[in-house]
Amino acid sequence: MSELTGGQAAVRALIKSGIKQVYGLPGVQNDWLYNALYDYRDEIKVIHTRHEQGAGYMALGHYLATGEQSVYNIVPGPGFLNSTGALCTAYGLNAKVLCLVGQIPKKVQGKNLGVLHEIPDQMGIMEKLTKWSTKVDSPSEAPNKIAEAFSQLQSGRPRPVGVEIPMDVLSATEEVSFDGFGTAPQVDEIDEAALADAVELIKNAKNPLVFVAGGAMHASPEVIEFVEHLQSPVFAYRTGKGIVPSSHYLSYPVPAAHSLWADCDLCIAIGSHARMPLLKWGQDEKLKFLSINIDKGAHHNMRQADVAITADSKAALTELNNKIKEAFDPRPSIESDMVAFDKAWKEQTAYLEPQTAYLKLIREELPADGIFVDELTQVGFASRIVWDTDQPRTYLCTGHMGTLGWGFQTALGAKAACPDKTVISVAGDGGFMFGVQELATAVKHKLGVIVLLFNNNLYGNVRSMQENLYDNRVIATDLHNPDFVKMAHSFGAHSTRAHDMDELRKAIREAKDQELPTVIEIPVGNDWPSTNRFKALPKVR
Repeated sequence: MSELTGGQAAVRALIKSGIKQVYGLPGVQNDWLYNALYDYRDEIKVIHTRHEQGAGYMALGHYLATGEQSVYNIVPGPGFLNSTGALCTAYGLNAKVLCLVGQIPKKVQGKNLGVLHEIPDQMGIMEKLTKWSTKVDSPSEAPNKIAEAFSQLQSGRPRPVGVEIPMDVLSATEEVSFDGFGTAPQVDEIDEAALADAVELIKNAKNPLVFVAGGAMHASPEVIEFVEHLQSPVFAYRTGKGIVPSSHYLSYPVPAAHSLWADCDLCIAIGSHARMPLLKWGQDEKLKFLSINIDKGAHHNMRQADVAITADSKAALTELNNKIKEAFDPRPSIESDMVAFDKAWKEQTAYLEPQTAYLKLIREELPADGIFVDELTQVGFASRIVWDTDQPRTYLCTGHMGTLGWGFQTALGAKAACPDKTVISVAGDGGFMFGVQELATAVKHKLGVIVLLFNNNLYGNVRSMQENLYDNRVIATDLHNPDFVKMAHSFGAHSTRAHDMDELRKAIREAKDQELPTVIEIPVGNDWPSTNRFKALPKVR
C-alpha cells in the first residue's frame, strides 16, 4: 500500500487500465487531479482543449478511430453540462468513453449553498447519459471504482460510463492499495439453441439480406466470411461503413436495399437495428428476422425477432460461421447478378452533384487508411450514400444523434489517437463555428487535421427546408461569417481558399504533409440536390 492523494490514486488507476492520454481542461475542482497528472506526466499525457465539448468530442473521436477506450475530464456543473452534447453522441454511437468529472466538496453537496459550479443532481444527469456511473468517496475507493468503470465499458453494449470525484476526495491523502487491480468484463455464453435456430433460418432462406452497423465494426473478417458463404448482399449506412469493403461486390449502403426488400425472406441484423427497412419499407408474414446483438433489449425494438442471438457479434459469427459451413455448402456466387444491381444503384445516385464529384476527389487524395469525418452538411449527407471505404473505422459519422458541430472536434481526437494517418473533416460554415476555438487546440498539440469548409453563409439545410417545405418562411438561417482564411491563419493554422477542383486537389496534397492543421475554405451556393429522397423511400410490402 502507498499513501496517495485521491488524484494520484485516480491517475494511477487510469494508467494501470491502459490509458495513455486524457482529453480535458483543468479547473479548481480538479486541481489535485491535474497535480497528479503532472506527477505522472511521463506515463500519461493531457491534451487540453478550449471548451468542454471539445474534450468530449475528442475522446469520442479517439474511440471511433481506434476502438480503444478513452477518457475525458471536465469540471462539474456548467463544465459537465458543456460536454453533454458530446456525451449523448457517444451514448448514441455506443462508444467506450469514460467521463471523469469533478464535484463540489462532499460536506456541502445537496445543501443549495451556491457553491461554485453547484448544480442539482449532477449524478442523476450523468446516469441518464451513461450505461453506468459511480461516485468516489475516498482515495482508497478510486482504484476499484475506476477498474469497475472500465469493466463496465468492456461488458455488454459498449456505451459511455461516468465517474464523479469530489474535490476534497481528490486532495485527501490515504493509504491506497492496487492489490488485485484489474478489469473483469462480463461475457455471457452464447445460447446453442439460438445458434441452431439461426442456422435453420439461414439454410431455408432464399433471399436473405444482411444489415450491419457499429456493433459489428470489430468483426469485419467474420462478417465477410458470413455473407460470402450465404452470397447475401450486405448493407451499411452511417455507422457500418468499411465492415465489408465498398469494393466488394456484395457491399452497398442501406438505401440500395430498397429495391430488394419486397423479395427479402430473411432480414439479418448484425450489431444493427436494421431500422430503415424494418420501420419504413414495410413488413409481412413472409419476412423472418434474425437479430445478432450484444444487447438483449435491442432485439425486438423494430419488430419481434424470430431468432435472437445475444452475444458480441465477432464471437457470435465465429460460432455461426462454423455451424453454417457444416449445414450447407457455400452458395453459388451472385457476382455476375450484382452487375445490373450496381448499375441501377449508380443511376439512382447520379443526381447527387457536385457532392459526388467532391467526394470522389477526396477519396482519390485520402490514403486507404485515412479517416474521413462527416458533418451535418450536404457533402456529409451525400457521403453516407456514395462514400467508398475498404477499411473499418475510417468513416466517422454522428449516427442518429445528428449533433451539428461534432465533426471538426471529433476529427481532432481521431488525429490525436492516430497521428500517422491523414484525417479529413468536412464541415459547413454553421457547424464549423460550433467548435472553431479548437483550432487553437489543434495548433497547440500539432494535430494536422485537414478541414474542408464548405461555406454558403447559411444554415443551409434548414434554409432549404424553410424555402421548400414551409412556403419560404425564411428566418434565422442567414449567417455572418469571418474571413475563414485569415481567421485560421491568426490561430497559427495553415489556410487557403479553393474555387475549383484543381485548386482543391492541390490544397489537399499540400496539407497532407503539414504538421499543423489546414483549413481549406470552399465557397458554395445552397442549390445542391438533397439526399432526403433516400430517407423517405416508400413501403414495398
